[in-house]
Amino acid sequence: MVRPNSSSSLKAVLGPTNTGKTHLAIERMCAHSSGAIGFPLRLLAREVYEKVCAIKGAANVALITGEERIEPAGARYLLCTVEAMPISADLSFIAVDEAQLCADRERGHVFTDRLLHARGRDETMLLGSATLEPMVRSLLPEAEIITRPRFSTLSHSGARKLSRVPPRSALVAFSAEQVYAVAEMLRRFRGGAAVVMGALSPETRNKQVALYQSGEVDYLVATDAIGMGLNLDIDHVAFAGLSKFDGQRQRRLTSAEMAQIAGRAGRHQRDGTFGTLAGSGSHDAEFTADEVYGIEEHRFAPLTRLFWREPEPDCTSLTSLIADLSRPPERQELTLAPEAIDLAVLKRLAEEPDVAATVRGAAAVARFWQVCCLPDFRHYGAENHARFVARLWQDLAKGMLGSDYVARSIAELDNPSGDIDTLQMRIAAIRSWSYVAQRPDWVLAREEMAARARAAEARLSDALHARLTERFVNRRTSVLMKKLGRDAGLLPVTLEGDEVQVDGEAIGHLAGFRFRVDPQARLADRKLLLAAAERHLPELRAKRADMLLAVMTSGEAALRLDGTRLCWDGEVIAQLGEGRSRLVPRLQLDKALGGLGGDQKQAVEAGLASWLSEAFAALAPLVRVEAASADPAAGSELRALLIRLVDAGGIMPRDTSGIDRLAPEQRRLLTRIGVKVGALDLFVPDLLRPAALSAWRSLQAARGTDCPAPVPAMPPVVALAGNASVPPGYRRLGKQALRIDMAEKLLRGAHEARAAASGKAFTIDPARAISTGLTTASYAWLLRLGGFRALVPPALAAGRFGPPRPLLWRWQPARRSPPVEIGPALPGRPGNVFAELLR
Repeated sequence: MVRPNSSSSLKAVLGPTNTGKTHLAIERMCAHSSGAIGFPLRLLAREVYEKVCAIKGAANVALITGEERIEPAGARYLLCTVEAMPISADLSFIAVDEAQLCADRERGHVFTDRLLHARGRDETMLLGSATLEPMVRSLLPEAEIITRPRFSTLSHSGARKLSRVPPRSALVAFSAEQVYAVAEMLRRFRGGAAVVMGALSPETRNKQVALYQSGEVDYLVATDAIGMGLNLDIDHVAFAGLSKFDGQRQRRLTSAEMAQIAGRAGRHQRDGTFGTLAGSGSHDAEFTADEVYGIEEHRFAPLTRLFWREPEPDCTSLTSLIADLSRPPERQELTLAPEAIDLAVLKRLAEEPDVAATVRGAAAVARFWQVCCLPDFRHYGAENHARFVARLWQDLAKGMLGSDYVARSIAELDNPSGDIDTLQMRIAAIRSWSYVAQRPDWVLAREEMAARARAAEARLSDALHARLTERFVNRRTSVLMKKLGRDAGLLPVTLEGDEVQVDGEAIGHLAGFRFRVDPQARLADRKLLLAAAERHLPELRAKRADMLLAVMTSGEAALRLDGTRLCWDGEVIAQLGEGRSRLVPRLQLDKALGGLGGDQKQAVEAGLASWLSEAFAALAPLVRVEAASADPAAGSELRALLIRLVDAGGIMPRDTSGIDRLAPEQRRLLTRIGVKVGALDLFVPDLLRPAALSAWRSLQAARGTDCPAPVPAMPPVVALAGNASVPPGYRRLGKQALRIDMAEKLLRGAHEARAAASGKAFTIDPARAISTGLTTASYAWLLRLGGFRALVPPALAAGRFGPPRPLLWRWQPARRSPPVEIGPALPGRPGNVFAELLR
């Protein structure tokens, strides 16, 4: 990078969103004779490119990204992605946007390199979050820190149902499935929604944003891609969840990430609000008080480390290249970046003899490393992406990629047919070829191939925009069915409630989505009327589906889960099957719903899935246990225990649990995630409720495992008839079953009495146990399970019972502890404690 002159200034402009940092950088760059700004997204670079073109003229402005280059010969102002910034350009002004991404696992090392080395001849500006300030002060002590306050107020408005989210809102989800489900519900009940996801091409995103900005739709459904580069007129941001998969694990968003997204609400001096969607079914779908305070006051934990990787590695050999890229930094403020996909691809291909044999000499190693740096736009993962890179290297090792091969690859993808997911995959693949075509030393006829790739991406983007608009904005018109007969086609068919009428004549009703014939229909007209009804059944089922969606949105749906059957008004409309994980079943719609239109069917499925998430919300504690079982930091012993605990529904006997093999820290972690370690059982107390046990029974049934029905109201004690199964959440004590949390309370009372005796004999009053409905025999059974042993008085052992009198029972724990005595049998009971026990 160019060495700055003695009067050059270095400024770090830090603050939350909506502080005008980017606008300031544009103004400063335009005040200089030349300059460049590096952005985190191609979309943002293009947005600013268009603004600067309007100020300086298109002939003086260049756009430089990995997939697109617009470089007029006399361009003096460069708008780039951070990776594409020209390192050696002699420019008066340099700025790096979103510099806090130095802490990003995948791209942070690139931002760190620009922060440390990108300098303008006269002025350099670093734009980012206030969390970066300590690192700037430590690494760049000469930098001037400029803090920018937010122009407007951002406030928390709590959780709202989807039906009560106000217009001009953005709803943020963290998976494509959830984005589609929310957008589908908004299309049906609010007229439509624009969709913005990171997987969309910039052209498609711009067109979807235009739908929202023009007012054609009042809602925007987006992933966290909305957090950067989209300046929209948003009044409210609603989070459909607060956790996401970051490429390695499912985790909760940090407060800074939440603020980056929530900060889209309110622009300039117009205030904004943020909150969550009620009824999302996620156990972590609400902000904590600390998170709300941090977002509203813009206070977050500062960054303590920035990711770094050698920006100019030794390319003498593949070994030295890999060693240099894996070398840790010397400064304590920096830490070695996690293995990014480019380095992972390099290591995989370096281990293949056929590939490594073609990489000889420093020039070849440097060129090979450039090929490995091809971004994985398709998100194939290191293994599959390495195969694509290896195929490119077969030609690049010999010289250039043939234009026929590149043109044929682009043509294969240039097909605007297909659904949304298919078009997204083609656009991602085209972006790879756009990147390849931008390299001047990779492709013959580079300009022509780059133009072909841009044209193909534009056509695919138009098609994707049309699919998104068709699915989430426009209502598809119904296709008229062929008439069954002249008279039948003329008869009006209506649905009144669930009653199907033909010309006012009741001929049956829709039970759920199944048509049931009315036995009172006139026999003379039955055939004709049924033919007319059959002609209109798809339309009637569609209306029925609209009714179901409406009541689901209002929260008044009479849905009921009966084992694996999901019923509406007493009729089965879906079944649960075994899903991808223990706690997420697969939803199978009833065959009667197969006649619904594709969009409507997906909306019903999404609505039922949302209802199911609420129905299974009682299992949120078990979800936490499952999440902890996937944490490598927990240790193999604890993870194994937690996996078995999840398989057992959160209740497991202690003697088979392996709890004694855990270290003290692992036991403390077990307590923190809500697992109670009792004398007899390990259990999650919040799961000992009818709702949780019913939900668990349905999950087990979906997996083909029979499970006893839970006891309504969960009384402390239930009677067992014969060989009846023990209800879930209970422990068998002879002819009775005791709820396991009550068993732990009674045993804890016995141990407290033993501890209070200080080593002397003591008496346990069974009144508390008997007040729960437990018999003395069952209580004795419980104490024996808890490790106590009866010490029978000699007279009783010899069979000399004598006259009725209060008896003391002496018990001794199995472990070496002082004797324990059980109090007398209660007056009025037949026999005594010992006699009951003998029976």
